[in-house]
Amino acid sequence: MGLDVEHRPSESPYITRVWRATGEQTVEAMTAVAYARWDLVFWEADGAMHVSVVGPESRAYAAPVPDATVSFGINFELGSVLPQLPASRQVDGVADLPDATGRRFQLAGSTWDLPSYDNAEAFVAALVREGLLVQDRLVTDLHRGASTDLSPRTEQRRFAAATGLTRSTARQIDRARNAAVLIQEGRSFDDVIAELGYYDQAHLGRSLSHYIGRTPTQLRRDTPDQPLSLLYKT
Repeated sequence: MGLDVEHRPSESPYITRVWRATGEQTVEAMTAVAYARWDLVFWEADGAMHVSVVGPESRAYAAPVPDATVSFGINFELGSVLPQLPASRQVDGVADLPDATGRRFQLAGSTWDLPSYDNAEAFVAALVREGLLVQDRLVTDLHRGASTDLSPRTEQRRFAAATGLTRSTARQIDRARNAAVLIQEGRSFDDVIAELGYYDQAHLGRSLSHYIGRTPTQLRRDTPDQPLSLLYKT
């Protein structure tokens, strides 16, 4: 039996997606695709619980698949920040949280009960009430194309402080992820190029190779020996 992965959107303005995986490991590695957002990930292996902050990924890379039978993650919206562990310091990195024992773990000097797939929103709301999770709404608005009265330099500084990425990089990552999903759904390369604003197929191919770790043609084929990490339209 392989890993069974499910995910859902969230109505919380702090959360983009909630996901969980159950089952048994059948592959040793996967291609971790680029992602501009960060995750708080919980998994159990060898009878021990582990908790990590997984930072934004600026490129695709081969990642080992942990020998875990249960894992669960909260994917946070752009602009959501843990001031003690800001995503800007975790780009292409992982910060393991200490003292995860039984059903509790330590975060920012406080002890928390482990959340679940079904109560992620309540857990995040508690973090917000305690001031441990904040949100710069300007970052979210900028990523969606909103205009402001701030200078471009100030906008860029705010965006980088919250995400560790430039606005351009975040947009390129999201575009590549959306392109990969469309191709996997069977859309033609020409349609994807026109819809998402790529110059030509060569431009599309370079973007997908860098951010997704697959060429457009490879995305048409299944690669069960090294699957992609969680991929959905942003």
